[in-house]
Amino acid sequence: MEFMHITIAKVDETYFDGEAESLTVPGTGGELTIMGNHMPLITTLKEGSIVVRDKSLPAGRQEFPIQGGVLEVRAEGATVLL
Repeated sequence: MEFMHITIAKVDETYFDGEAESLTVPGTGGELTIMGNHMPLITTLKEGSIVVRDKSLPAGRQEFPIQGGVLEVRAEGATVLL
């Protein structure tokens, strides 16, 4: 499985910054799951939960409730700005 770098942050706080297998977000057009080597993408996010999955995390996943935000996916990984 391909890993990617994921950053989930607000202007003044970082919630997650590390490598993971996948990222699932509540996109305004529907739920999206991003994995390594995903095509570049920018989209807005709606209220819901972000899920980061990786075997090294407790229970294999970490969840973050959000009120909305923006997701940017590029070759280096994915960034969520809340």
